[in-house]
Amino acid sequence: MLGWIGIYAPVALGAIGAAIGCTVAGQAAIGAMMELNSGYGRFVGLSALPSSMSIYGIVVMFILNRPVSPGNAGGLFGIGVLAGVVFLVAAIYQGLCCASAIAGSKSKPEIFGLALAPAAIVEGFAVFAFVFALVAAGGIPAK
Repeated sequence: MLGWIGIYAPVALGAIGAAIGCTVAGQAAIGAMMELNSGYGRFVGLSALPSSMSIYGIVVMFILNRPVSPGNAGGLFGIGVLAGVVFLVAAIYQGLCCASAIAGSKSKPEIFGLALAPAAIVEGFAVFAFVFALVAAGGIPAK
């Protein structure tokens, strides 16, 4: 049972986090669009940034997907759940960073590019966990 949870946890937790992060950033985007007369596309695009965590979760799920046995269940669970938790938390905090970038750049449009930096840094931490999960999954026995 733990092995199966580990296989599907990255995509489930990543999708939950992405939904929350995109909601937070999307609410900020809507607020900005209510106050401005143009430039909506950049806010909408930025509000979708946390959705990348779902993609990372899907890839990790495919890498972990194998027959579950007592010999590999612990590894599948550990890698899958921990990677999923990273994707969940990163997506939520990335959504908060995106919301702040939207709020700041609606008043001062010239900072839009710089305001993306915190969200990109959060993405980088998720990429570290993503790469670790891919590398560590190679050490899990097939059966």
